[in-house]
Amino acid sequence: MPKYKLEYLWLDGYQPIPNLRGKTKTASEAPTSVDDCPMWAFDGSSTQQADGSDSDCLLKPVALYPDGGRNNAVLVMCEVMSYNGEPHPSNGRATIIDDENAWFGLEQEYFLYQDGRPLGWPEEGYPNPQGEYYTGVGYRNVGCVARSIVDEHLELCLEAGINHEGINAEVAKGQWEFQIFAEGSKKCADDMWVARYLLERLCEQYQVYVEWHCKPIEGDWNGSGMHCNFSTEHTREVGGKDYFMKLMDAFDKNKDEHIAAYGPDNHLRLTGLHETQSIDKFSWGVADRGASLRVSHSFIENGYKGYLEDRRPSSQGDPYQICSRILKTVAEVPTS
Repeated sequence: MPKYKLEYLWLDGYQPIPNLRGKTKTASEAPTSVDDCPMWAFDGSSTQQADGSDSDCLLKPVALYPDGGRNNAVLVMCEVMSYNGEPHPSNGRATIIDDENAWFGLEQEYFLYQDGRPLGWPEEGYPNPQGEYYTGVGYRNVGCVARSIVDEHLELCLEAGINHEGINAEVAKGQWEFQIFAEGSKKCADDMWVARYLLERLCEQYQVYVEWHCKPIEGDWNGSGMHCNFSTEHTREVGGKDYFMKLMDAFDKNKDEHIAAYGPDNHLRLTGLHETQSIDKFSWGVADRGASLRVSHSFIENGYKGYLEDRRPSSQGDPYQICSRILKTVAEVPTS
């Protein structure tokens, strides 16, 4: 009888951004749902989630993903619970408003690094200025190792059942992006953390690491974001200019709370340059990639109905915190 490998994944208690953690449990049967995966204790004193004198924390399985990178294996995304069964203070997933009709699409930008510099960069100095790298093709623009990594990552995500919507080389050399869409207020954030795990684990084989920082290179080089596309049943089905303007007022009122939830060091990226609005301002604009929140032409033409794109979240931001903050602001605006 084969043994099945269950890789329990969770977020630790490091601040301001948690790290992914994982450990493997073997099982005699393949789980068919999270109900088949038992709660599992771990040493929270080694992950900034407990004191050594009372170190036990619990992993509560919340989502399963086939693991195409290992034989007879499943990825088990977990929430961290205190030993009394309550959500741990580090458990951002538990703060998200449950809304099965909320849709999210996250655009994850990142750099691939080796030997202290982005892939494809010379040992000294800089490559040619930005311009030809975005959606670029050819060894001069994207190299070869990077393409292999992002293609393998795409396959792993698809095998895991993640609704991975695409990949592209980004504006700076060595910078890439992948996009994930899901229905339900927590599903997209779960999928994004699992996709990040798969990318990190894959890069181990290439002796490459993922640089999630939002502005790893100073100067005239694009930073990395995680643009958050979102909609609710109301914005898709009802909408209207009056509701939209009230929603924008709520986003403006809560701009500081959003920035606090969108990831550290964002002041280095949100400068008003490189397709961003300044960190201390909120703005919206039609097809405006320099605005805090971009509105598509189709949204306006459809009677202010559809999805919206918040361009402020950082590439290293916690998707749970990002989705949670957006839904809290949306909940402040009456729909009637």
